Parts: sequence; structure tokens; C-alpha cells
Amino acid sequence: MPRFVVINEQGPAWVEGRSMREQAGWTDHAAFMDALEADRTVILGGPLRGSGKHRALLVVEGPDERSVRHRLELDPWMRSGILRNVSFEAWELLLGRIGG
Repeated sequence: MPRFVVINEQGPAWVEGRSMREQAGWTDHAAFMDALEADRTVILGGPLRGSGKHRALLVVEGPDERSVRHRLELDPWMRSGILRNVSFEAWELLLGRIGG
């Protein structure tokens, strides 16, 4: 199944001075991301450090780019503007392994 690397960053609704877990809708966003991990859409994910603003990297898997983009757009944080996609790239794993 195809894999993609997605970079998200804080959107216009992100409140400066609040941590990730203090942003509005954290519980709904976390539940949504946990569900994507449980169904193996999200293989790896987490915040990137050191850029001065909140950014996160996801490695996702799905039948095609369109369906994966659609799934990620359903994230409550995407819908409310707390996060936005800034990069979406097809990815081929050559070194290491993910999963069993």
C-alpha cells in the first residue's frame, strides 16, 4: 500500500502561548489521531521540535493520495483551523522497516 509523509503546522486558530494539549479540541483531535493509528492509516507521527512554531510529521498509508488526504481533512483540528497541511509527499521506504 502506498505511503506518504505529511507535514502539518499550526493554523490560524492556533493560540500562541498554549501548549499542544492546551489547544481547543485537543481531546477530539487526540481521539481522531488514535483511531487513525489503530486502523493503520497513521504509521508514525509526532511533533517536530525547534522550528519556533508547532509542526508535526506523519507517515501515513492508504490506497491512494486522494483517500488519505480526505481522511486527514476530517481531523477536528484541520476543520477548525488549529492545524493545516503544508506538505504531502509520496514516500518509498528503502532503509529500515515499519511494522512486523
